[in-house]
Amino acid sequence: MSEGGGTDSVLKRRNLPGTKAANYARWKEEPFDEMDSTLAVQQYIQQTIRKDPKDVDQILNAPETQDEGVWKYEHLRQFCMELNGLAVKLQAECKPETCTQMTATEQWIFLCAAHKTPKECPAIDYTRHTLDGAACLLNSNKYFPSRVSIKESSVAKLGSVCRRVYRIFSHAYFHHRQIFDVFENESHLCRRFTVFVKKYKLMTKDNLIVPMLDGDSGTESDA
Repeated sequence: MSEGGGTDSVLKRRNLPGTKAANYARWKEEPFDEMDSTLAVQQYIQQTIRKDPKDVDQILNAPETQDEGVWKYEHLRQFCMELNGLAVKLQAECKPETCTQMTATEQWIFLCAAHKTPKECPAIDYTRHTLDGAACLLNSNKYFPSRVSIKESSVAKLGSVCRRVYRIFSHAYFHHRQIFDVFENESHLCRRFTVFVKKYKLMTKDNLIVPMLDGDSGTESDA
């Protein structure tokens, strides 16, 4: 959409009241170098995802001039936002009474770091706590006061966030496979996340236990 009667136009990114779901966020694409905003990287990532969520390589392909730390940070913010969609779907069958621990396979039991001393949590509580904790860190003015420049010491914290949120994928894959498959077929989020953490060496291959890429076996080893 544009406004104004002259030759200049202003791209408006706004979902007006009454917008149908099929038209949600369907505004005109804009080149990255024309995005004049502190949120330009987030807008560009979301624009690329909307264009084709299956094209993981293109989604993760940073513009030439883009700072790598900011690029990784903005992608991790986006992953966490989209993972909330999986968390909502899991609530239908991932109950504290049935999933009393955050597990993947029999070998993997994860402790929740949201408590003063890490301890076991029901899987759905672990999921909520992890996404809440990630949101608090990624929105922290102490560690991430800017969306255009990030200190290396803050970038170093992204790996631990990746390891924790990945456990949501692994629990869903091994214990709620139907929900996982429906979500993944729509979003391709786990595959994108897997390529992302491997590309930027944010997780070791041994911890990537959900077989998303060619050659993955889904084998396990100690965390």
